[in-house]
Amino acid sequence: MEIGRLFRACVVVFAALAAAVVARPASAQTNFDRPGGDYLNAPVTTGDPADCALTCERDRRCRAWSFNYPTDANNGAVCWLKSTVPPRVQNVCCVSGVRGAGVVEPRNGAIETSIDRLGGDYKNFELKSSDGDEACQAACTADNKCRAWTYARPGYAGRDAHCFLKKEIKPPRRKAGFTSGVVR
Repeated sequence: MEIGRLFRACVVVFAALAAAVVARPASAQTNFDRPGGDYLNAPVTTGDPADCALTCERDRRCRAWSFNYPTDANNGAVCWLKSTVPPRVQNVCCVSGVRGAGVVEPRNGAIETSIDRLGGDYKNFELKSSDGDEACQAACTADNKCRAWTYARPGYAGRDAHCFLKKEIKPPRRKAGFTSGVVR
């Protein structure tokens, strides 16, 4: 009798764990690519990785996708649809996911991904393509006048990456290709 009860308890626990794993929504991986398996690519005029994920959802053949950020003003964002699910490879060029994976931007408090804090600028400058949002954040931290910053990836506010230093903290608004933060 005791073994039967223990077996039923194990089955119930296993079923609950399986339900929890299935109920957890899949999310895309920022800064990862999935090279290979491509059957279609198309420009993404909005520059938003969520539009690439939605394109995959609407195409029955699609099993995975990769969104490439624009490299400059002439080479815009591109969505690659895949008929297989290739392994992911770390690369800052991209956001990738499998069918059913929505785009969830990382949240770590100090960095606001896909956020623009429009206005309040007192200084802006171009950055090298190799410099990321860390260079913009560092410039703001080093300047006593700076209270917030916004970094624009190459192709989103001009050909090159751009940094905007702000004397005022403006409200955040969602905008693909931009990263912001508040320093003081």
